[in-house]
Amino acid sequence: MLLSERLHTFVALGDFLRSADAQPELAEIIQQAYYKNNWFTPENSQNALSAIANEFLTADKLSAWVNQYNLDSTTDSAYYSRAVGVVMAGNIPAVGFHDMLCVLMNGHKLMAKLSSQDFALIHYLIQKLKEINPKFNELIEEADRLNAAEAYIATGSNNTARYFEYYFAKKPHIIRKNRTSVGLLMGEETEDEFLKLGHDISDYYGLGCRNVSTILVPEGYDFTPLLRTLEPQVSIYLNNHKYQNNYDYNKSIYLINAVPHLDNGYLLLTENDALVSPISVLYFQTYKTQDDATAWLSNHAHQIQVVASAQGWYPGSVAFGQTQCPGLNDYADGVDTMEFLKELRVKS
Repeated sequence: MLLSERLHTFVALGDFLRSADAQPELAEIIQQAYYKNNWFTPENSQNALSAIANEFLTADKLSAWVNQYNLDSTTDSAYYSRAVGVVMAGNIPAVGFHDMLCVLMNGHKLMAKLSSQDFALIHYLIQKLKEINPKFNELIEEADRLNAAEAYIATGSNNTARYFEYYFAKKPHIIRKNRTSVGLLMGEETEDEFLKLGHDISDYYGLGCRNVSTILVPEGYDFTPLLRTLEPQVSIYLNNHKYQNNYDYNKSIYLINAVPHLDNGYLLLTENDALVSPISVLYFQTYKTQDDATAWLSNHAHQIQVVASAQGWYPGSVAFGQTQCPGLNDYADGVDTMEFLKELRVKS
């Protein structure tokens, strides 16, 4: 299958996801995802699918992205494709789609081990892709075992990453470990910027590696404006029993152990040296000077997925409200998945 045909198929998938005719069918699949995993609320799944359709699957964006890699659409037959095993994460809805897209746009065969927590959405997108272009039946396999794969992309916790590194060591691989995101505040943020930061913190209930779990603030920072601005969102999050259970548990632990913290009714704020906070908790650390903040971010770069700041003023950061809006070039852990997959293409 030529690159141009693969490109056309994914654009058609995007057109379908955006169409009015697709919505009843999507609503059913989204409900199935929620029954399986109550973190995947209909609103969150719809947001994830809309982001895929609008940020990934438009003709202009896909073409511009693919053209960076000089994948000549007229010479695909001169290359051997590989069977690439992808162990997909399941922390937020359809999070494995970008890896799937990368593998298939490079002309490889996808062997996908779907997460039990995110089966319905990814399975549906795979089936829809095959329906649009039946040639993808030969290029996509949903597999429980990936022994036959010639290369691997795997996403998991730090513990599972050690397992992946052991078993996949002899073949080309990308192994992703735990990462999280950080918000950098200067003390001059507006109410609108606080609201946007609130999305970075709590969208998808804070389960994604692009969610802000720690904020850096100047010494003596007053948290009242931030917490007060976010307080009206309490009903959004406490309406989810899983989130409320986490909030109640973490709050009780802090109270019993006399851990200093602030509480706005759904979000707990406490100082902690760790980066990854529990669900319903936001950690903070303080800095004296901007140079101190820069040094801290540099020292923890290997654990950070995204840095967010007001209007993206900090070099290399994204604006508040944008951490959960990745584009095609926003590769997890900063590792260019497309370049890795391109290098697997071997001339016949």
